[in-house]
Amino acid sequence: MIQRFDASTAGTIDSYSAVRTKSHRAGTRMADLLKAFILKTLARTDLLFLMAGFLLGRAVILSTLSPFVLPFFATVFWLKRKRRWPAACAALAGSLTVSPGQAFFTLLALFFFLTIRQLILSISQKAPEKWLPPLVFTTGFLVRLISESAFSLRLVWTDALTAAAEASLSFLLTLIFMQSVPLLSSKISRKLLKNEEIICFVILMSSILIGTIGWTALGVSVDNVMSRYAVLLFAFSGGAAIGSTVGVVIGLILSMASVSSLYQMSLLAFAGVLGGLLKEAGKAGVAAGLLIATLLIGLYGGGYTAIGEVVLDSLVAIGFFLLTPRIFTVRMASFIPGTREYQREQQQYIRKLRDATVSRVEQFSSLFQTLSKSFLPPAEDETISEEDRFLSKVTAKTCQHCFMKEHCWVKNFDRTHQLMLEIREEAREKRKTGKTSVRRAWRDHCVKANKTVDAIFQEQKLAEENARFLRKVEEGRRLVADQLKGVSQVMVDFAGEMKREQGIHERQEEMILAKLSGMGIEVESVEIYCLEAGSIDIEIILPSDHYGVCEKVIAPLLSDILGESIRVDKKQESDLAGGPSRATFASSRRYEIDTGAATAARGGGLISGDNYSLFEIGSGKYALAISDGMGNGERADTESKDTLQLLSKVLKSGIQETLAIKSINSILSLRSTEEIFATLDLAIIDLQNAKSKFLKIGSNPSFVKRGNRVMMLDSGNLPIGMIENLDVEVTTEQLKSGDLLIMMSDGVFDAPRQVENKEAWIKRQIRELKTDDPQEAADLLLEAVVRAGGGRIEDDMTVIAARIRHHIPKWSSFSGEYYKEKKLQA
Repeated sequence: MIQRFDASTAGTIDSYSAVRTKSHRAGTRMADLLKAFILKTLARTDLLFLMAGFLLGRAVILSTLSPFVLPFFATVFWLKRKRRWPAACAALAGSLTVSPGQAFFTLLALFFFLTIRQLILSISQKAPEKWLPPLVFTTGFLVRLISESAFSLRLVWTDALTAAAEASLSFLLTLIFMQSVPLLSSKISRKLLKNEEIICFVILMSSILIGTIGWTALGVSVDNVMSRYAVLLFAFSGGAAIGSTVGVVIGLILSMASVSSLYQMSLLAFAGVLGGLLKEAGKAGVAAGLLIATLLIGLYGGGYTAIGEVVLDSLVAIGFFLLTPRIFTVRMASFIPGTREYQREQQQYIRKLRDATVSRVEQFSSLFQTLSKSFLPPAEDETISEEDRFLSKVTAKTCQHCFMKEHCWVKNFDRTHQLMLEIREEAREKRKTGKTSVRRAWRDHCVKANKTVDAIFQEQKLAEENARFLRKVEEGRRLVADQLKGVSQVMVDFAGEMKREQGIHERQEEMILAKLSGMGIEVESVEIYCLEAGSIDIEIILPSDHYGVCEKVIAPLLSDILGESIRVDKKQESDLAGGPSRATFASSRRYEIDTGAATAARGGGLISGDNYSLFEIGSGKYALAISDGMGNGERADTESKDTLQLLSKVLKSGIQETLAIKSINSILSLRSTEEIFATLDLAIIDLQNAKSKFLKIGSNPSFVKRGNRVMMLDSGNLPIGMIENLDVEVTTEQLKSGDLLIMMSDGVFDAPRQVENKEAWIKRQIRELKTDDPQEAADLLLEAVVRAGGGRIEDDMTVIAARIRHHIPKWSSFSGEYYKEKKLQA
């Protein structure tokens, strides 16, 4: 049956939703106000410190020892809290409820501690963290001996042994309280706690619970209720490991205070384990775990006669647990490592750190962009032409004080201007003896003809030198501007990559774990960092990787799940024998490249002016480059090597290839006053779609063999370093699987001197190759060129061959039928 909704029904639903949303917001606001009020009250009154001081003053273990109050004094005074005196008075009040002897011990401990502390502060500059535990040990030992001597006639060696044991416990508790007492504050500055800090806090809490021993209300033991309530909270928030640990620690410390509570350690530990295991069922599951542990351990501890009291204590603890707000347990879980809430806190912290880093990187990018614009050459002033400025300098030397100035520049301005420009043209062409008609006309026109001609030639020489200097400066400014612009773009791209948030892929991780477990493969953990198409990044930890499980089973399974070809990117074996291995899986490239190279130096020498480089660019691209330095020998070898090293570093940094080549050209042209040329033949192949870019700077054509066809790729750029402002022409070609790309230096292309049409000859040699292996193709082509030159190597020769092919995973034979079926369905 299809139910239709009319306009009135929709309006009713909208109004109901609005009312419900409004009431929900009101409830949330009330909860926030209540939480703020409670925290504000605790912060103003330090109620937690006062309660802790009172109960620690009551805490006694082994009937006579009280090692808790002195470490609490020391820690509170070390924190320099404003209300340290009320906390100390609360501890003294708590000791009064035990016995006068306990109050005397507490008062004496406070007096001795403050006296020795003030003495140390007056003579020592060391941090209190270093001398505070020894101070507590010394004070505790002396105070216990004085207290025992005051209430007994004489001291025996057992009293000294008891005092030493109590002082040792106080020493350890001081170290523990220094880590845990600051956590009693209503505002914790650090959100992520270590496991050690959590255990220290549990010991502090257990010590506080000792002060409640002997308290009952309506037949319910307060210490039993509070201890089980604490175990329920930790088991629900942190799981079985944390729950059992807290149960053992609380039970152990409580059993030291009361021997009758010895079985409580087993009950609390068992309740923590069961509650943690059943936490997925919610509070009801954790409560059921406590009831089961109470029935089992309660019968063992007190029998059937006392089972009612034990169960009643557990039921009251369960009641408090069920009434605890969820926001409290969530907040508590965010402090415990390994929980989902803890991971969210970490991700939130990482997100804030990432956002701050991205903001700073974007600021630097904007700064570099602004600096790039400031380094660009300023616009020229068009109001005064360059010719007028030139002639004004010449006339200032020759015509300024001439008696014929008015005749030449007022009555015959055009004639004078035209003749001087023609003489300047002769100076540009370096013709000292110019046209007879121009010189004759100038001598007839000017009374200082020879002086003016010499001034024009001299000024033209200065103008050319000045122009050359300005071009160098302008090229340097452009180089800096282009580099700053390129760095700015790299930083923008980097900031964009950082903005890609690593999400929580729990469902996908569980699905992968279930699939692997169903196939009988044991996996410790699966972590997904990225699921974007083409950029998949998954890390799996296995006990071991026998028989190539990663390549043969896990990679094809991930490919089936994600619908994309996955490869094993990296494997890391454990340093320990039998330890787990870590494997990283990433998106497979659609194409792969096999390369080969063959070289020969001029005259069969060892040093060649040609150099080549084959390297991957981090963005999934592959670069092949040949550089030929000017001439031969070590100088040419150095120039070509420098060109390729600069090219590799600039491209790997993320700068766009055209800007990279312009930058290299500027560097080579500016770093020396000599004429230093270097050719560059660069091919960049995208391994995802086989689209290729060819940048040829003074280099020879490249050839692509596709079946029986041979295609030539060429461009007309000048060599690097020849001119300052280089315009790079980029040729784009779509390659296919099975193509054979061949690149060569001029020594190979120009070697067959008797051949008129070298392009056709090279094409024929490539077409007649009977192999697809790149290395064999490079060797055969170089051998053919040397034979065509009569066995002479008159120039450095380099050949690079690369074969493009589809990427075929190692496990393709296992899932070939799957992909055939998938292709038929498509």
